[in-house]
Amino acid sequence: MPIIPTTELILIRHGETDWNRELRFQGHIDVPLNDMGHEQARRLGLRLAGESVQYLVSSDLMRAQQTAAPAAQQLQMEIVTSASLREQNFGVVEGMRADEIQTLHPRAWEDWLQFREDHAMPEGESPRQFHARIMDALAGIAAAHAGQVVLVVTHGGALDMVWRTARGLGLNGPRQSEIPNAGFNRVRIADAAAPERLEILDWADTRHLADLPAQPTYDQSRHLKNNR
Repeated sequence: MPIIPTTELILIRHGETDWNRELRFQGHIDVPLNDMGHEQARRLGLRLAGESVQYLVSSDLMRAQQTAAPAAQQLQMEIVTSASLREQNFGVVEGMRADEIQTLHPRAWEDWLQFREDHAMPEGESPRQFHARIMDALAGIAAAHAGQVVLVVTHGGALDMVWRTARGLGLNGPRQSEIPNAGFNRVRIADAAAPERLEILDWADTRHLADLPAQPTYDQSRHLKNNR
């Protein structure tokens, strides 16, 4: 049987933004990094300097490109951008905090708390649609760069789709994995034709950020418990 070369993806969530601190739904809105996010990106670049990376691709949103920039400088690589790696589209609630959504779109908020794979915020994207977009994008990257190491800078929701896929979890229910800003994650795709059979090699490694202030956290399951 022919040997199929594997592709390793180093997956990075963008650094911190002010909207992360405010726990706003960012989605496709083009929010820049804050000062902490730039420091996280700088440290991440130093962490990645020793990696053997052959290709660097980033979501085309500013916060992802700004996170990728120090790594690109360290690796002496160009940043290729892709809209397919964007965060989930949250439609009309993008830019809002949870309390604002509850006030302005109470029905959409109640539906969202059920975390169903086919539910989308008004004018937004469902988890099923989002999952298909992200996994198709990663399959395309793996096929084009078989046998290589690829640095992918994307978003928290995208990494949640990867985690669920690798662990054989469904798309229903709140997020179950840690996905820190500028954390280091590595996965292996053995067959680009079957990206769902990916293997996690490293996840949520933040040693390069160890002495920085604690990151903002948003516990989806807490909202679910509090609203039952």
